[in-house]
Amino acid sequence: MFVFAQQPSLANQYVAELRDVTLQKDRLRFRRNLERLGELMAYEISKEMPYQTVDVKTPLGIASTELLRQQPVLATILRAGLPFHQGFANYFDGAENAFAGAYRGYSAGDDEAFEIAMDYIVAPDLSGKTLILCDPMLATGKSLEKVYHALLRYGIPAQTHIAAILASPEGIRHVQRQLPQCRLWLGAIDDHLNDHFYIVPGLGDAGDLAFGPKV
Repeated sequence: MFVFAQQPSLANQYVAELRDVTLQKDRLRFRRNLERLGELMAYEISKEMPYQTVDVKTPLGIASTELLRQQPVLATILRAGLPFHQGFANYFDGAENAFAGAYRGYSAGDDEAFEIAMDYIVAPDLSGKTLILCDPMLATGKSLEKVYHALLRYGIPAQTHIAAILASPEGIRHVQRQLPQCRLWLGAIDDHLNDHFYIVPGLGDAGDLAFGPKV
């Protein structure tokens, strides 16, 4: 597990700005900070991917360099994940992409329990590829688990990375228990989930802050 907050990094500034209730009023800045963190995480994850030596012809000769053997597949959960996903796409500019629509569907008669509803998914062939599944908030981990298993119908990846900006200890434990084959990349680990399963201190609803409130 890689956590930006556990080391000095410019990423910590962007996480702090995402949390700031005053700066959150600027939706453009909020989306851009999500995107920046996606870019930084893309760079870190790229160090763990397979490379091959390629000769590049220059005007004066041949230069050998290590290039990615294969571009990853970038997957995200609508709608909060879109700016975060864009940051990854800015760096992995030849990547294929997958998208899922997943949301909390509360169980009737029990305000403390909910199931994850998913009504949309599209993906390329994942067989033998590197999958990067990104979602800004790792709260309970249930939506990431459901989307990951739904993606497997498109093929079994060679490796899977899960990226989130903020995570709860409960969500981390859930993902590590249910998806042990996936490596976690996080911006920061927060204190706990509240009674409504939101991360504390967190930053609020990332989708609403990025795109406006739902009705």
